[in-house]
Amino acid sequence: MTTGLILAVDQGTTNTKALAVDGSGDVVASASVPMRVAYPRPGWAEQSADDIWTAVTAVVAEVAKSTGPVFDALAISNQRETIVVWDAETGRPIAPAIIWQCRRSVDICNAVRDRGHAERVEAKTGLALDPLFPAAKIAWLLDSVGGARSAAIRGQLRAGTIDSWLLWQLTGGAVHATDHSNASRTQLFNTKTLAWDDELGKIFGVPLSLLPEVRSSNSLFGSTRGLAGVADGIPIHAMIGDSHAALFGHGVRSSGTVKATYGTGTSLMTLTDHRTRSRHGLSSTIAWSRSSEISYALEGNISVSGQAAAFMADMLGLDDATALAALASTVPDSNGVHFVPALVGLGAPYWAPDARGLVSGLALGTTRAHLARAAIEAIAFQIADVFAAMEQDLGKPITALSADGGASRNDILMQFQADLLGRTVKRGSLAEVSAIGAAMLAADGLGRHWPANRDTLQTFEPKIGRSERDRRRAGWRDAIDTVLRQAQSGESAANHKKGEPT
Repeated sequence: MTTGLILAVDQGTTNTKALAVDGSGDVVASASVPMRVAYPRPGWAEQSADDIWTAVTAVVAEVAKSTGPVFDALAISNQRETIVVWDAETGRPIAPAIIWQCRRSVDICNAVRDRGHAERVEAKTGLALDPLFPAAKIAWLLDSVGGARSAAIRGQLRAGTIDSWLLWQLTGGAVHATDHSNASRTQLFNTKTLAWDDELGKIFGVPLSLLPEVRSSNSLFGSTRGLAGVADGIPIHAMIGDSHAALFGHGVRSSGTVKATYGTGTSLMTLTDHRTRSRHGLSSTIAWSRSSEISYALEGNISVSGQAAAFMADMLGLDDATALAALASTVPDSNGVHFVPALVGLGAPYWAPDARGLVSGLALGTTRAHLARAAIEAIAFQIADVFAAMEQDLGKPITALSADGGASRNDILMQFQADLLGRTVKRGSLAEVSAIGAAMLAADGLGRHWPANRDTLQTFEPKIGRSERDRRRAGWRDAIDTVLRQAQSGESAANHKKGEPT
């Protein structure tokens, strides 16, 4: 029976969501549950893989109450670079999911760098050597969980990003697969040969037998089995990383447009005409694949953006980021205060995993509202840095930025973003662009035509001149330079303590 409905699951760091989308592209039912992140040690970040699966089953069942149990397809968009390792026989995870923000594998990355492999890794994967990416995380798990490495060698374990973990559960353990977008984020996948790479496996000490089969993003990955509230046999017809899904959901199909997803962290992404190596601190990645067609992109990953507002809200004793935004709106600017939210290091374009957060410019005139404003502005400053690096890599100016994600609902942030960039910022009315993008891919896999984009765009135009823009960015740059110097000083001191040259 054909219903015309596509069920899209968007499994994120902060929330897990499900949408039912009809043939007109309208959302007819939705559900969401919040997710918990644990920080058991400084620099560590993890989630329960079981809780992730439980959240997915909950939102799917809630949507199915409204729509019925039958869908034409199920699509998945997922938080990227988060890794799960599980027992192939029992389906039980051997440890918590190590999420993308986690820095516990920094020593493994440093060892790979010390052995002279950093350039080789980046040349094959397009990704700078950093604890963000799963290769070192998998190695850490194999070496830290008792018996894991020997079990992996015996073929008793499976590993994958969240899409693979969900697919395994959705199919009752019948399918272990991923798509090109998620594979390209692991630092074990050669984006030129489009295959898991033996040399990369040896560099990181990860047996490639652990890893899933890689398929096109709009493939038929399998079918549902035993999913509460949903009929068995629903085809799983798309899997894609959430940032990639957002770009697809924006309707971007050719180079020239940049999108920014304002979530816990932020991903800026733009399509490129071919596989492009960044020279300015960005990542080269696979945006998505359809049949035999591969679409490449440049991306800048910011580790803490929207989360910076939540962090500052907690520090100021406010209920949440919404309350912080309300407080920030009571002052016209931060009064010279800068907050660098290097709470888990700095990502693109700096890649400084040892960096730590900083508040600078405090004075007797500083108020709680100025600190709140600085936290909001920090999101925009970081995005402006990546935007500038992207223009340098592309060798041409970018005319506008398309924004999505929860923090993009903040008008103050969007206006300040336009001011910093000196460009138009466009914000759509669709809140769940990643889920919509996954649904669009599933429709593509089914051979369906997706209706024309009816999203209503709101634009924010720059309101300050170049001299004021340069002045504000110079103040931010001074704060960033301080953080980077401190990180370098700490690294040098650690090397000196170990008796290594600095």
